[in-house]
Formats: sequence, structure tokens, C-alpha cells
Amino acid sequence: MGPLDALWHLANLFLPALGLGALSAALAKLLWRRQLGAVAWRQLAGPACAVCAAVALAGLVAFGRDGRMATYAAMVAACAVTLWWRGFGPGR
Repeated sequence: MGPLDALWHLANLFLPALGLGALSAALAKLLWRRQLGAVAWRQLAGPACAVCAAVALAGLVAFGRDGRMATYAAMVAACAVTLWWRGFGPGR
């Protein structure tokens, strides 16, 4: 595998996690405008993306391959908990 192939493999591993974290933070800011008005989008999206990337790596280690539905379900759950924690919970 060449360096360009390795780059594409890493991008395909992490882009769903980064997309989920960024999109869900934007939707949370849109749906809860008043409650999350004081919280910056970066403060929501950064930790959400990091947690989703960590779950993607954990799914790769646990299942031996990426793209399993259980990994994606765990990413959604972890992202939701992280957004709640940063937006409404004690981590605010």
C-alpha cells in the first residue's frame, strides 16, 4: 500500500466520525437555539468529533474491521451523550 492509499484509508475511517460530530452539533444549535445560545459551535463540535473518532477506532480494534453497524450505533450514542454533556450537563 502506498502513502496515498494509506491517506485515503485514514480519511475513510475518520470522515464519518467527523461528519457526524459536526453535523449533530450544528443541528443541536439549530434545534435548541435559546438553551445553546451561549455555547459556541466549536465547543460542541470539537469534543463530539473527538469522541466519534475514538469510537471508530475502538470499533476497528474490537471487530477487526471498520464500517460495522454496531460501531456506527455506538458513535451516534456517544455523540449524543457528548453533546448533552457539553451543552446541558455539568461539562458546560
